[in-house]
Amino acid sequence: MNARLDPAKHSWMTADETATIMRALRSAGGEARFVGGAVRNAMVGESVTDIDIATTLSPDAYLPALKNAGVVIVPTGIEHGTITAIANGQVFEITSLREDVSTDGRRAKVVFTTDWAKDAARRDFTMNAIYADMTGQLFDFTGGIADLRAGRVKFVGDPNARIREDYLRILRFFRFHAWYGRSAPDEAALDAAARNKTGLKRLSGERIRKELLRLLEADDPGPALRAMQSHDILGEILPLPVNLERLSNLIALARQKKMPRGPMISLAALLSSDRAARTVASDIKLSNVERAQLVDILSDYSKITPRLSSAEVTRLLYRFGKERFSELLLLAWAEEPADSAWEIIFARAKEWAHPDFPIDGADVMEAGAKEGPTVGRILSALESWWVEEDFAPDRAALLAKLKDLVR
Repeated sequence: MNARLDPAKHSWMTADETATIMRALRSAGGEARFVGGAVRNAMVGESVTDIDIATTLSPDAYLPALKNAGVVIVPTGIEHGTITAIANGQVFEITSLREDVSTDGRRAKVVFTTDWAKDAARRDFTMNAIYADMTGQLFDFTGGIADLRAGRVKFVGDPNARIREDYLRILRFFRFHAWYGRSAPDEAALDAAARNKTGLKRLSGERIRKELLRLLEADDPGPALRAMQSHDILGEILPLPVNLERLSNLIALARQKKMPRGPMISLAALLSSDRAARTVASDIKLSNVERAQLVDILSDYSKITPRLSSAEVTRLLYRFGKERFSELLLLAWAEEPADSAWEIIFARAKEWAHPDFPIDGADVMEAGAKEGPTVGRILSALESWWVEEDFAPDRAALLAKLKDLVR
């Protein structure tokens, strides 16, 4: 890992949109540097999506320059020195250097500063307090480069103080460990997280949801979750039995079979039932779409067993679709990983092609049905018969059956 970024290797640093933002900030008489995830991810070779910029200027000082450059401005947190800037569709978050005056465990009162070291001192983790200028020069006031290089997630300063400033940092610590940690979690951080775990109850469900789902998206969230459980922290956000073994099996199978593993299937693997899914969905404020996904996964996966016949597998594939069937198969397999029959079902699902039902509503009306709800009911009944016949009847046979249904 280099102690300097090469802008030629990172297109986001040299993009016209980035140059527009940085040039405007400089024209206002200030200094600006990249910070946080963009710098961290660039240093470890991960993709950069969110570009955060820190500046010595207050918003009042630089906003006119951005407007003159044609940049769209959204005052997302301007009272704390943060705005969202959009240049040609590219989003940047710009924050004035600041230091905390007081905190209440969820939000802080801040004052602006021009001191980079003071700004670094108020950030959560050392690997998030590395700055880079347009030339790629790195500025590290907290030892973040060494920690990032070692895969070590450490708080800036006293972990207890950092956590009490914002209890969400407990979850962020485990999320960052899942993504970047390469050894056992930092003991001082673990101890502080355990000491302050009840502070998680003060957080909104929405904030917990975001961190939990991001943690579950890691290549292997298992070690971080086990550390949370062993320190009685996981129960603060998921106060019901969780199945870490099934999640571990799911992760191993997804990796082995090169199958995608989204956060909802991972969360489902932790939970015991669709009732538990509804409770969690309410507690952490999942969106309606996410809630439906989670509940449906835990309602439907038990329909897939290693004893399914070939015809039953085909019918379920048609009912759920190949992608969803594969997801449900993954969860069912994770529950009984030793059964070799899963391999046969997996192979069949991999080779399956969705057959096209050759009849539509126009055919039903041509057969004599009146336009309206009856057409849908007849079409559905005909399709169900076709599926039960293992998709064997051709269009001619289906039209003959349709005449019987319309009578």
